[in-house]
Amino acid sequence: MDSQTDAQHMPAPEHRRPSGVNDATVAAAGKVSEALECVERARGHLYSFHQLMGHSDLLLGEAVGALSEAGHDAIAQRIDEDMIGRNIAQGRWTFQLVEEFDDGYWGPLREHERAVRDELMDGRRHVFEAEMKERRRSHGRAGHEARPSD
Repeated sequence: MDSQTDAQHMPAPEHRRPSGVNDATVAAAGKVSEALECVERARGHLYSFHQLMGHSDLLLGEAVGALSEAGHDAIAQRIDEDMIGRNIAQGRWTFQLVEEFDDGYWGPLREHERAVRDELMDGRRHVFEAEMKERRRSHGRAGHEARPSD
């Protein structure tokens, strides 16, 4: 086996544990990254909520128009005045919630997660997962390579 092929049987250098880093540190840094990943998923749901609420407001506007065209002006006016363009939280539309979340929580957590990786893991990402992969894969079996071939 040549050295290039041999290297494909090992995790890429950016996924290997830095020298001198213990199991507890790898696990702790991995847990911080896992927490960020969970927040990323929550952020995706928040953006879905943002888009769904905006679309719902537009649909409700169409419904108000249809009610009015069908001769139900009083009902249409009541819904229009009470619901169209209504805040979903005190003084806020969803875009404002998204901005507050991004600036006040998601951004700072990303900075902390990056700092943990930089300070404890030499900036390396997913070391915990890479080590788990090494433990779980069937070494030497097709479909179980350590990393893509070059």
